[in-house]
Amino acid sequence: MFSTQDSYSFRPVHLVAIVVFLSLCVNTFGQSYTYSYLGLPVSSRASALGGSNVAIQDADITMSMVNPALLNSRIHMTASIDFAYYSGMSLFGTLAYGHNYKDHYFAAGLQFVDYGKFQYADIYGNRDGSTFTAKDFALYLSYAHPFGEIFTLGATLKPLYSVYERYTSFALAADLGVHVHTPDSSFHAGLCIRNFGVQVKSFYKYEGAQHRELVPFNIELAIAYRFKHAPIRLSLTAHDLQSWRINYVSNINQSNAISGMTSTNSGKVKWYDNMFRHVIVSAEIIPKSERFYIALSYNHQRRQEMALQNKRALSGFAIGAGVRIKQFHIGFALSQYQAGNFAYQVNLQSSIGDFLKQ
Repeated sequence: MFSTQDSYSFRPVHLVAIVVFLSLCVNTFGQSYTYSYLGLPVSSRASALGGSNVAIQDADITMSMVNPALLNSRIHMTASIDFAYYSGMSLFGTLAYGHNYKDHYFAAGLQFVDYGKFQYADIYGNRDGSTFTAKDFALYLSYAHPFGEIFTLGATLKPLYSVYERYTSFALAADLGVHVHTPDSSFHAGLCIRNFGVQVKSFYKYEGAQHRELVPFNIELAIAYRFKHAPIRLSLTAHDLQSWRINYVSNINQSNAISGMTSTNSGKVKWYDNMFRHVIVSAEIIPKSERFYIALSYNHQRRQEMALQNKRALSGFAIGAGVRIKQFHIGFALSQYQAGNFAYQVNLQSSIGDFLKQ
């Protein structure tokens, strides 16, 4: 294990080099929407921070589901349960548990989406009353290890399983994460290579062969700064760094081109608009005791893709709060993906170790 006196040193420029290299390697593969539920916020806090943040390392076990390098000594024997309601979804949530052995940090989590029941109908719309279901599952098996006092490496193995009526698919994905912070923990930076994997079993076969689709690869880089003399922390997250154009219409046109279809929409956006679609900004009010937090965020991609023309809405904005009551941490987040539809997310987290001490 490296110590702070070792000749090894990790610098921000190394993060940039890794991002550029992986972008060049992966960008040629194009975009994919398979297992898109992996982009949903894993907890109320992640939702309040705009959907994702790979930099903040503290006692929140759910943050390790977006970057395994955020695992640390404070998550020992911590359990979390999270539920969310989205318009059109019956149930979405996550479960997580962390356990430490000396300087080795482990975590296990489950992400699931239950889309509810659907009625069968023939080509004329006639229904016979029978129903079917659609579900998504992702298992998180994470490990992290610190190198010195400020540097952590982590990895997550994610088996993915989906079942839509009689169609099923299975994939294996992995997350690789890096985290670094200053000795006083005022500055945090994180890099995570998310959902690097392959679909093992596809939903269907085409011409006798598996019609395999891509897992939604994503490179995220984030920084967070906490003021020394004010209970405020500011964060900036850059996502989908493996691809320059991430607007919805461009992705649809790309998929159409692969399928041999044509599109009448150019999907072009201004360069500065496209740049800010990669960015999520957030601010937190959080005292030194960390007994509560209030968070506000803005996701520009969500704003541009979900907002309606000539109609004011809060698409892209999210707000949340959390409070610690004895051994329990309770969090709540409210966000709007489109006009008239709010998403509500609630999280309950507790340290089992604190109960055993009593």
